[in-house]
Amino acid sequence: MFFSICLYVALVVFGIGICFRLASWFRYRIWNEAQAISTWDRISAAITGILSVLFSAKILILIKVFFLDVLFQRKVLKENVVRWIMHMCIYGGFTLLLLMHALERFVSVPLFADYSATVNPFLFLRNAFGALVILGLVIAIGRRLLVRGMRQTTNPMDIYVVALVGIIMISGIFLEATKIVSYSSFQEMVDEWAVLDDEELDHLQAYWAEEFGVVFPEPVAAMDPDALEMGREAHEVACASCHSKPAWAFLSYGVSKAISPVAVTLTDTHTQVWLWYIHFLACFAGLAYLPFSKFFHMLSSPVSLLANAVMDENTSATANVLTRRAMELDACTHCATCSLHCSVGVVFRQIPNATILPSEKLISLKALASGKQLDEKELRRIQQGTYICTGCYRCTTVCPVGINLQDLWLSMREDLGREGYPENAAWARRVLEDQLGGKLRDADASITPTAADLQKDMTVSLQAETFSSCFECQTCTNVCPVVSNYENPRQTLGLLPHQIMHSLGLGLEDDALGNQMIWDCLTCYMCQEHCPQGVQVTDVLYELKNRAYARLADE
Repeated sequence: MFFSICLYVALVVFGIGICFRLASWFRYRIWNEAQAISTWDRISAAITGILSVLFSAKILILIKVFFLDVLFQRKVLKENVVRWIMHMCIYGGFTLLLLMHALERFVSVPLFADYSATVNPFLFLRNAFGALVILGLVIAIGRRLLVRGMRQTTNPMDIYVVALVGIIMISGIFLEATKIVSYSSFQEMVDEWAVLDDEELDHLQAYWAEEFGVVFPEPVAAMDPDALEMGREAHEVACASCHSKPAWAFLSYGVSKAISPVAVTLTDTHTQVWLWYIHFLACFAGLAYLPFSKFFHMLSSPVSLLANAVMDENTSATANVLTRRAMELDACTHCATCSLHCSVGVVFRQIPNATILPSEKLISLKALASGKQLDEKELRRIQQGTYICTGCYRCTTVCPVGINLQDLWLSMREDLGREGYPENAAWARRVLEDQLGGKLRDADASITPTAADLQKDMTVSLQAETFSSCFECQTCTNVCPVVSNYENPRQTLGLLPHQIMHSLGLGLEDDALGNQMIWDCLTCYMCQEHCPQGVQVTDVLYELKNRAYARLADE
């Protein structure tokens, strides 16, 4: 009864939480254009969009993304092999345990006519799947402790999730171990399934003590091989159909050997019962907690990957774009990959503002989107973290769940501006004007005035001299198709686009000219279109190519 009550309570809480989280995808209104679109309009647009995809050729894209990105985790593998192993161990092992063990009545029993949790291969597989989860947890804890960027972004929820999964796995292993050594479990099995006389029972006890590791209150006297053979025969008749040797449960069997000296005490104190309560309560707590924790990304991340695969920013309905943005706030796994690759992440070492890091900025954006009231100090922190972003797209490029982070940052800036928190430079200028009384003189954006002479010589393109505004955010390099074509672009191309711009800014023209990059440039203008400083990168590379030709002609 208690088990059923806990199960139904967990399911109710889980259902309410799922409904609340799904409703938030259509309720969040942080972006300007969202104010004019009602929740029901967004729900209607989502249903229409889903149906149009399901009954079109885009369904093939969904199938491809489902297998490659959702199940196989291709994006994670491309970004980091160790993280992929960790994720596949936890995600794969836990999912298989859920299907084969927790839902055995609905999955394993219908699929396998001779299924029993205590026979092979199911006994071995349950421990193998558990070992995968534990291996994944060990890797996860190691990464959180050893990788500086992840250590900086670890929050209490990350700890709770690891602890809860750890309790579920450890309690399950110890529960099975106590069953292996428990004489009461043996007696319950005999009473229910076997019809034996006293002599046959003695032989069976001796056999199970020898081969199955059961520890009895009274030590079983050593028997001759003939008696053990009789015990084996009794086992074959009464027990073999539903009990394989526990050594196949390699995790639990190892623990059972370790606890065998105190096995009788553990059995007499009903430790097995207490472990059972701990195990199923932890499982139900995880089920109820899932919609309110980072566990929810197990549902939202696949949806985000599928949605981004078939949606186009320019052609998709505005209502669906808004819903996708809200959905992406829940899709974040807080893996900190974006923060590890952030161009300005190093600034966090000098300015202890967590919103500088993309993974933490996303948490702040979610607070804004939910309508949470934030004080002036917190809004200023968000303002600083948002506008220090260079728009280099590195976070978006490496995100393993395909979140368009750049789009979210731009939307966040719009909302901050509407709330009276403009870009840092404009805010600082306004404050200084108030303090000094009067207008401040606009200054050129150039950060490398030493290159003035080189600028005068840039004559082929009227905009080629803009290289002096470069601050090495690496946006041009990140979007360059030539760079992305090589495993080690620096070795093949020499200086990369952002490094060439910086070299010119320092007046090192010869260093800039002697690179394969200026000859391999496709003049696709991707770098130029994405530069947040307005540097005409393609024009500069074109100018350098012409200057190189001119030098060759002079020789």
